Amino acid sequence: MSRGRYGDGTIDPRGPGTFRLRYRVKGKRYTVTFHGSKAEAKVELRRLLRDGDTDQHVAPDKITLEQWAEQWIKAGAPGRRKKKVGRRTIERYDELLKHHVIPTLGSRPLQKISGADISSLYADLEGKIAPRTALHVHSVFGACLNAAVRTGNLAVTPMARVMNIPSPGDDEIGTVLDADELATLVRGFRGSVLFPIVALAAFTGARRNEILALRWSDLDVDASTLRIERAIEETTAHGRTLKGPKTARGKRTIQIDRDLLELLVAERERYLRIKAGVPDGAAVDLSLVKLPDDALIFPAPPAAGESFSFAKLRGPENVTKEFQRKAAKLGFGHLRFHDLRGAHETLLLDKGVSVHVVAARCGHDPAVLLRNYAKRTADTSAAEVIGSLSKGVLGK
Repeated sequence: MSRGRYGDGTIDPRGPGTFRLRYRVKGKRYTVTFHGSKAEAKVELRRLLRDGDTDQHVAPDKITLEQWAEQWIKAGAPGRRKKKVGRRTIERYDELLKHHVIPTLGSRPLQKISGADISSLYADLEGKIAPRTALHVHSVFGACLNAAVRTGNLAVTPMARVMNIPSPGDDEIGTVLDADELATLVRGFRGSVLFPIVALAAFTGARRNEILALRWSDLDVDASTLRIERAIEETTAHGRTLKGPKTARGKRTIQIDRDLLELLVAERERYLRIKAGVPDGAAVDLSLVKLPDDALIFPAPPAAGESFSFAKLRGPENVTKEFQRKAAKLGFGHLRFHDLRGAHETLLLDKGVSVHVVAARCGHDPAVLLRNYAKRTADTSAAEVIGSLSKGVLGK
């Protein structure tokens, strides 16, 4: 037993590479098992005593990672700002931890998990899941451990010592469409029930679940604007519901062009005829017809034997599947619905529209928008500028 040299602490050998550290903080005695060399045990004991002196001491706790993750998820998975996330996001966080982290590290004490353990986990996941999923696992796991630091369950997060953080890979960037390709794609959907949905996504940059949550009351014909105030959220526990934007930026008003406005007005006339019970082309004064206050711009089509509902939410995943099938037939086999948003942002920025204007239009953080834009954009414009400067200098 080693005494007297480490303040109120002692170091007892317990086996090869294992030591028992005993120390006091504010009169209370603690015992910790440490694995490593004798020199490392001394450093760890000094750190524990120093943390006690500076009120940063974290009491030894046998809570496992699985138990802590359950507490964090139950609390609403709060992040740095101590705010709960949406219900669907919580379910996704829970899925990522339970499927990819808990089976390997869940039974380990939270305070015993090291950067090497996490590095080994990530190495094992490589090749088994998509790069983008691996990056999401890292983000969620990191947020879970950071919350443990904030609550005093951990002194520091072991993420700081991880050697191999997952890379998003090329699948994070998505397919980049130029102006001609976007026009070809949208025209290809003409005649499809998805045509106005695809057009709205391509020419407003709105997210799929925002578009499907739009009501006719959000359209201001005189001002040619659309208000984004809500989105569809689909969870296992609560089904398909509406929720507010994730951030204050998400709630916004988008200016739309005349052609898109006329497309929406024609779509509204179709629903007014459904409400009035008159067929297309029949002469009738539709100004006397009123849609319900909660009428959606893109309600779900009725199932067989079901009456039509103006407020029934359309399934987002069904829209995505139908979009991808049609896009593949048009020659865009790897295109995601979300790539329409990226194309809209990229085209505006390429045309010189201010970053802050594009970010406000799409409900984005300007810094995130620029980072994503940099991934999608080739270095052609810079090469053209340099080429014009070097012309006549480098050539003959």
